[in-house]
Amino acid sequence: MSSYIEIIIQTALSFFSILFIARLIGRQQISQLTFHEYINGITFGSIAGNMATDLNNETMQHFAGLLLFGVLTYLISLIALKNRTFRKVVEGEPLLVIQDGKLLENNLKKARYSIDEFNMLLRQNDCYTPDDVEYGILESNGLLNIIKKADKQNVTLGDLNLTANEDTIPTELIIGGQIIYENLKKRRLSGKDLIKKLKQFSVKRIEEVMYATIDENGKMYVDKYEDDLETKVDFSEDSKGI
Repeated sequence: MSSYIEIIIQTALSFFSILFIARLIGRQQISQLTFHEYINGITFGSIAGNMATDLNNETMQHFAGLLLFGVLTYLISLIALKNRTFRKVVEGEPLLVIQDGKLLENNLKKARYSIDEFNMLLRQNDCYTPDDVEYGILESNGLLNIIKKADKQNVTLGDLNLTANEDTIPTELIIGGQIIYENLKKRRLSGKDLIKKLKQFSVKRIEEVMYATIDENGKMYVDKYEDDLETKVDFSEDSKGI
């Protein structure tokens, strides 16, 4: 019975310690979960879990470790708040991943995002193709913010007494220089048809294409590894990936 009482006391101590430290660090940890804050959250939970279930009379050691980790986290957050260079090292910085409808592959690689993961972020922004995006910025907390092209802004055609073809979910034809033949068949296209359409985008070889889609209306989106951008936006201090 004494062991159960001990666990109850240690769990309560662990719970209120975490609550106090979280309030001390501030709301930013909850609302803007950056990489180092994500790691901190896991570590806090691990230390608190050990403290709550420890029966080897090492509660105070766990408690001291929890407090020390909380103090270190607070100090790092404080330094990051006042020092921009240190904040970039600890929290990272936003990355420009779309410009003029073109995917910036190097920056996607730098963020460790696959095309499928990135498309999910686009859909969360009510956007189904990079071609609709003027600028896409991947924030340090993993969220994607986009600025749509002027003709894709949220002005309803009904307000202008106009009609248009409905947007459809595009089908992926090429990913990473490789043809998805199953999707090609779904769109009733042959390899020759695909090559012919790609020539309209000055593509000579499939290996030049990083990503390509086609919708039900026959509209294609093609992004080459070598993006032909007239001007490159210097968005971050480290713009080598662009």
